[in-house]
Formats: sequence, structure tokens, C-alpha cells
Amino acid sequence: MAKDPKNIQEQIDFLESRQMSFRDIFKASHLLSNISYYRLKGYWYEMQADVKNHIFHKNVYFEDALDLYNFDRHFRLLVFNAIERIEIALRTKLIYQMSISYGAKWYLDETHFHSKNHFDGFLEKIENDIEQSSEEFIVKHYENHPADNPESWKALEVISLNTLSKLYSNLKPQLPEKSRIANEFGLNSHKDLSSWLRTITFIRNLIAHHSRLWNRVMVNKYSWPNNSRYPLLSYFPNEERRKKIFPIFSAIIYLNEIISPGNSLKEEFLALVNQFPKTPLYKMGFPPKWKQEPIFKNTSITGNI
Repeated sequence: MAKDPKNIQEQIDFLESRQMSFRDIFKASHLLSNISYYRLKGYWYEMQADVKNHIFHKNVYFEDALDLYNFDRHFRLLVFNAIERIEIALRTKLIYQMSISYGAKWYLDETHFHSKNHFDGFLEKIENDIEQSSEEFIVKHYENHPADNPESWKALEVISLNTLSKLYSNLKPQLPEKSRIANEFGLNSHKDLSSWLRTITFIRNLIAHHSRLWNRVMVNKYSWPNNSRYPLLSYFPNEERRKKIFPIFSAIIYLNEIISPGNSLKEEFLALVNQFPKTPLYKMGFPPKWKQEPIFKNTSITGNI
């Protein structure tokens, strides 16, 4: 049976009936008119003493959930910027390595790819993306060469990270360029890079839809390298630990350190944690001494190259 909708005041009364407190009812009313009750629900769910009856712990305030929401909002922006670096670097390395070895239009040659079905799907996707693109360099290409497919450095600029990740993953494993790209990202195995990219794409899509990262379960599984080129974590995160964001966030930092030495990602995250000191990071899989983990402790990976 569908639930009846509640106006803003009814939402506040409902939360109070479940023993949530408010420091500023007027401000809470304004916030609930701009951030939906249902969106905030994902942040106060963990604050319940009785999940079945939805009764909150004592001294739980609406503003506590709002702080979690704001932490997560800033965290998503921080991670999104970090993923942008990875996407641009992957696109650059893939185009460069494959073009130097196999020519400008290597992406149209089925012999470079493992799965014909995936290759056919990629061709259909990239043709659609190119057709819909309003990028000036694509428009100019077809004005000058109406019957000619664009070179990879044009074509691959208009595809998404999801398509790019699948393209890399579908390269034949014996191609030296596939391993070379993984090595340039500081990984010894292209399988690990492909696996990380799938999960990073999943995270990027969550962020693009403004979905919660705090306490998010990573539903798609990914591998973890037995040994990394440079210091990463002091332990091997098992599959259970990889359900939380800490390991893959560490991987994102690792890739950013290699791509952009001297970047401010770690400093920005530490500043965010200091801004919201009550954030329960353990709910995101952060170990008690996470600041002592190699990826956070080392000033720069490149100092160990």
C-alpha cells in the first residue's frame, strides 16, 4: 500500500515522534524544502536505536544527519575530480600506446580485441556517440572527410569513462600495450587495472546521479594486487573489506599520485575530515589508524620511483 505524502511540518513532527531532536526547527523546515526527506533518510538510518520501529538513539539531532550529508556532498566532489584525472590519463595512454603501435584507426580493427560481441557493441556505441557529438573537432572532421571515420584521438575523446574502461578491458591480454598502460599506472597486472576501472566507473556514475557515497556498499567486486609497484596499504583488503569505499578510495589516491605528482587530493580529504570531525569514517571501511597507512603517510609515491 502506498504511503500518504507528508508536508514539511508533518515530516518534522514525524521525526520528533521517533525521538529525533532539532536545534533549529525553522532552518530544518527550510532544508527539508530543498533536500528531500527521503534523500536525508540514508544518512540518519544508522542513527536509529531501534531499526524495526525507527526510533532514534538519545541526543540524535537532525543537524547530525545534515552534517553527514554535507560531508558526503563534499566527498563526492573531491572523488569526482580525482576520477576525472584517471579518465583523462586512461584516454591519453590508450590512444597513444595503441596508435603508435597500430595506427590512427586501431579502434576499428577487430583483431585487437578479445570479444567480438563486446567489440560490435563498442562500434555501435561509439558511432552513436560520434553522431550525437557537438564537439567542434568532430563536426569539422565530417565537414572535411564526410565518408571517413575519425582518428582515435578524435573518436575516443567523445566516449564515456564506462565505454573507455570496457574498451581497455576488451583489448587482447597478450597485447604488450595493454600491460604497458597498466604499468604506467603503477600496476603489475592489466587485470587489476581493468578491475579497478570498472569499480571507479561505478563510483563515478553514483556521483553523477548525486547518490550517497558515505556508507555505500560496493556491489561490484574488484581485485586487489598481491603487490603494488609503490606503497599502498599495509594489509590485503579481503572481499568483505572491499565492500566499503576505503580500499578503492585508496586506489584512486594511488592512481592520482602517479598521474599527477604533488596533487592536493589527500590534503583536501584531510581538511574535509577536520571540517566534519564527527563523521564515522569506520562506516566507510576506514581502519582505526588509517592515517598511518602507506598511501596516506607517504608524501608522494613518486618519491619512491
